[in-house]
Amino acid sequence: MSYRYKIASVFLIGFFLDCINIFMSAIALPSIASTFNTGTANVAWVANSYILGMTLVIPMSTWLASRYSSRNVLSFSMALFGCSVFFCGLSTSLYELIGWRFIQGIGGGLMIPIGQSLTFSLFQQKQRAKVSTFIMMVALIAPAISPTIGGLIVEHLSWHWVFFSSAPLSIIVSILAWYWVDNDNKADSERPDIKGLFLVSTALIALLVGMSIYSNSQYGIKAELIGTFAIVAALILVGIYIEHDKNHHDPIINLSLFKNNKLTLSIIIYYAIPGVFTGINLLNIFFLQDVLHFSADKTGMFMILYGIGAFIAIIACGKTYNHIGPKKLFVISLLIHSAGVASLLWVHLGSPIYVIILAYILMGLGGGLGANCAQTTALMDFDEHQMLKGSVIWNINRQISFCVGAAFFTMLFNLFCMNAHFQNADAYHLTYLIAVLIGIFTLIFIVKRKKVTL
Repeated sequence: MSYRYKIASVFLIGFFLDCINIFMSAIALPSIASTFNTGTANVAWVANSYILGMTLVIPMSTWLASRYSSRNVLSFSMALFGCSVFFCGLSTSLYELIGWRFIQGIGGGLMIPIGQSLTFSLFQQKQRAKVSTFIMMVALIAPAISPTIGGLIVEHLSWHWVFFSSAPLSIIVSILAWYWVDNDNKADSERPDIKGLFLVSTALIALLVGMSIYSNSQYGIKAELIGTFAIVAALILVGIYIEHDKNHHDPIINLSLFKNNKLTLSIIIYYAIPGVFTGINLLNIFFLQDVLHFSADKTGMFMILYGIGAFIAIIACGKTYNHIGPKKLFVISLLIHSAGVASLLWVHLGSPIYVIILAYILMGLGGGLGANCAQTTALMDFDEHQMLKGSVIWNINRQISFCVGAAFFTMLFNLFCMNAHFQNADAYHLTYLIAVLIGIFTLIFIVKRKKVTL
């Protein structure tokens, strides 16, 4: 196996572990809540703490890789991931589990941007479409199969084994990284931007905590006020960081990279497609079970249909990207994904099941095409020097888009439910309609934007 494919293998396996640990653990949350005798709001932090750990450490990955070498950091990150996931399974309290999940997120957050930047630096220009296809296969197929795998583990073993099962492969990847990745240690690496790191980390914590609290605003006006305060504080800190970025020669997140049209547009697409789907799918799970009275097993099967659609789309994207170009693929993906979400508007009690099947297949096709195209396009113009900085921005965007999508549509749904004129089903359909409009407005923006030279 050539060197670049060894690097790609280390990254893809590590990325796969990250994806399945997000979605496999989600299926185990009811069992975890029962074990520790806690409610939904508290047990949700088992997922939130993992994402928080990932997000906070991503900006540090650039400096750590340059200071201690990519090989050392990659190997350490996967060893940390494997050890922490093992202790997650051994946890005897909810707070202990949340703490180990935070540490596990740090391991994943170190591995992903470094592994991606190394991989993309070895696959230049047109070759990146090929490796991006493999990346998006992992990113879109793993969420489709991991809920089923996690459900089987919980049913036949226990929720502890959802975590135990990831430990052996994590350690194997750590060993492979140590032997396969070249040691590129740079002893003269510059001291990181500590002030910028503090501002970014605090803003991200405030944003994630604020959205988490505000999405549970049904618990009272106090929760709404605290959530609003946290979100406003996050925005203020972002404003302070923007000024800091202007005056620092090497900021922890280089905002000047947003001048790159391909990166900026790819980030917008990620919010408009994967971000929107995350929120809509979360609501639709409740809609199918609470309104249409579907079983949990039947509800979970629809994600397999999404995975099939995504698989077809990412294969097609890999073969057509260099011929059609990203701008046309973005437009096509937005049309297909919005059509899938719009199909949910016709789902009601007594409607034929093929409408739901069609919706998930279309959302999978649009999601796979849009996300894969964005992944390929985002860092296309970056050289080796810029790659790590760009990868930091891209991976923070990936994590935050999922959080924003879930929190935004949950809050929107709760707002509609508070209106006495809307029944429960009406609130779901109005939320789906807003999601469709977001896709359409994004499509119009791309078509009319003259500066798009993709």
